Amino acid sequence: MASAEQDPLLLLRQSIASGGAIVPTASSDDAAGEVPLSQATHLTFSTPSRLSIPIDAQTRFTSNDTPVDLRSIYFAWLKREVAIPEYNTSVSQLNEELGDKGQVRMLAFVERLDLITWLEGASEECEYIKPLAGDKDGATSNAAAALASKGAAAPAIGAKLGRTGKGTLDPRLAVIYNSERKMGDRNSVLRGIKPTDFSHVRKHAAPFMSKKSQQTPPSSIPNNPTLATHKKPRRPDPIILLSPSASSLLRMTNIKSFLENGQYVPPNSLSASSSTGASMLHINRLMKDIDPNRPMRFVLVEGPEQFKPEYWSRVVAVFTTGQSWQFKNYKWSNPTELFRHVLGVYVGWRTDKPPESVRNWGHRVMSVGIDPWKEPVHNTLESSRWRDREIVEQIWKAIEGNMRSKGWRRDQAPTSI
Repeated sequence: MASAEQDPLLLLRQSIASGGAIVPTASSDDAAGEVPLSQATHLTFSTPSRLSIPIDAQTRFTSNDTPVDLRSIYFAWLKREVAIPEYNTSVSQLNEELGDKGQVRMLAFVERLDLITWLEGASEECEYIKPLAGDKDGATSNAAAALASKGAAAPAIGAKLGRTGKGTLDPRLAVIYNSERKMGDRNSVLRGIKPTDFSHVRKHAAPFMSKKSQQTPPSSIPNNPTLATHKKPRRPDPIILLSPSASSLLRMTNIKSFLENGQYVPPNSLSASSSTGASMLHINRLMKDIDPNRPMRFVLVEGPEQFKPEYWSRVVAVFTTGQSWQFKNYKWSNPTELFRHVLGVYVGWRTDKPPESVRNWGHRVMSVGIDPWKEPVHNTLESSRWRDREIVEQIWKAIEGNMRSKGWRRDQAPTSI
């Protein structure tokens, strides 16, 4: 075991990024073999060096302001691809096997989503993870997470990212130094036969750089140390609810292709996404009238079974087939009342009329039609589905307008809708 205690979350994120082995063992011995999670007392990491951490060690991840142990975090990562009901069943089964040796915490829907996103390295911040000891503004913690996502060594708990004898190193510099490329011979620096052209990045960044140079110099108010340490709360991700009906044209398998790429494929076709068993997805979309500088991440789910009451203020659209049983577990189970608070979207075939129930729900349900599906000939899918993008843009325009009217802004979300 290493001589200095390490942060379990950073070690786990580092091992995932580097592809290192993570093995449950029954002792802290380096030679200990793998055992089932119900019998494990330690979690052994092989990167950067072999290190065993007690599996019941408390982490900086909190649920309802209570620290979550390493066993629960690791189990949530192992079950990251399964649906929510299957995850809950697996937690109950493991708790029965553990008996009086411990219990696995069952994480809520959004807690599990944020944790998996952070462990994968897709995000440097997580509202449920507390900063490292002695890190008041969270800058050191974010820098340490960035290092871990690159496979660099995770710092010890409470350690500062600095150089010995030269004071504390700025966390941003630590990330830069970690990205430096070491010199080598001609064999070690060869990176392939095709050079990478990044000119498109420079063109994309030019408008933002010109805007920055035209801005007025900052006033003296931000230099106030009292205000500088204030950290704005993170804006939550908006949620889009899909219809779980088997007759729906848009399911978890093809919604990403439709909303991101502007192209419809049948839910059960070979061209659809491979995320057949996924219980949640997220897509990115630039909402220019809300935040023109960075895309917003939308969370897509088929049902609100794991919702907390405050999650309903984040729902920005509900895709429906016109079947009212879809809303049985919603906060507003009456369709007329539901669509007073949330935008409804019905997607059907262009040649068919919308169901009478959709027409009766009024103008708050947006009804659009797409061309009937025909199997493409000689890979002509893009040319045959050119109208889909127009429909997708209409849907996003309606969602963005509804979000603005409900109070979504660049740095904040509505507390109620």
